[in-house]
Amino acid sequence: MLPPRANPELRGHDDAVAELFRAATGARLHHAWLIAGPPGIGKATLAFRFARWLLAGARTPDLSLPARDPAFRRIATGAHADLLVIERRYDEKRKRMQGEIVVDTVAAAGRFLRLTPGEGGWRVVIVDGAEALNRNAANALLKLLEEPPARAIWLLVCHAPGRLLPTIRSRCRRLDLDPLPADTVSSLLAAALPDLPAERRTALAALAEGSIGRALSLADADGLALAGLVGEALAGPLPPARDAAIADTIARADDGFATFADLLRAALATETRAAARAKPSPALDGRARLWQDFGRIAAEVDGLNLDPRAAVLTMLQLLRVP
Repeated sequence: MLPPRANPELRGHDDAVAELFRAATGARLHHAWLIAGPPGIGKATLAFRFARWLLAGARTPDLSLPARDPAFRRIATGAHADLLVIERRYDEKRKRMQGEIVVDTVAAAGRFLRLTPGEGGWRVVIVDGAEALNRNAANALLKLLEEPPARAIWLLVCHAPGRLLPTIRSRCRRLDLDPLPADTVSSLLAAALPDLPAERRTALAALAEGSIGRALSLADADGLALAGLVGEALAGPLPPARDAAIADTIARADDGFATFADLLRAALATETRAAARAKPSPALDGRARLWQDFGRIAAEVDGLNLDPRAAVLTMLQLLRVP
């Protein structure tokens, strides 16, 4: 599937597209937008679509721009003078993506906005993954939002708006995107993975919770097999030998631990919500704590490079605790 900056297709967000079109063709376009919603549903694709439309001076109500348009091609290759993208950078020393957006990255936007537009129109800054701003970067962004230059627009893409400073949120017009319908996810999977059998597409779409990004990740990580292990783990206590076998399988798989932990937390949340609706009980507090504990363990494995096999065994043991 094409990356957001090069993707001409956007599915399932007609209301958001219409709102941006009305705002852009109205009396005054707000200078900062917070595009929020779950990961992998098209938030960044919408941000780049709107940026292309503004920078090309287009008028199409669906914010589309032909892939052959020069503005489309320059944005797809990162070569448009009037678009700046702020995101986590690759750490050459550690050979991995940074865990946060740092202040130097945001400072580049201040320098960018002081320049004269290269093509005489708008200047656009996309903050992709705004929830990753660290404290200094967030404060630097706030200062820039407080002093917007003419014909400049900020598009903050964020799946966890609660992590942003309240003062940043208050300066943005918020645009919430909903999860995609399962049939939309299935059709996008068919386009991206035409050789994937229909029954696997349907199962992946159901697991994806409205996110095509999640569906593609699950397809890459053999998510259906890992979902089976999650179901087995939640069904009841397992013999130690089976715990060990599950941990071995997950540790050997590419991205196996991250996918397993994500699926386990999602299944636990679904199970807990259903139980709460049926019959609220103090025991559900323990399930909620498990969800938090599993998130902490997953973050520690990722951030501290801990042994994923040992982490899986810990999670399986915690499931046994009454």
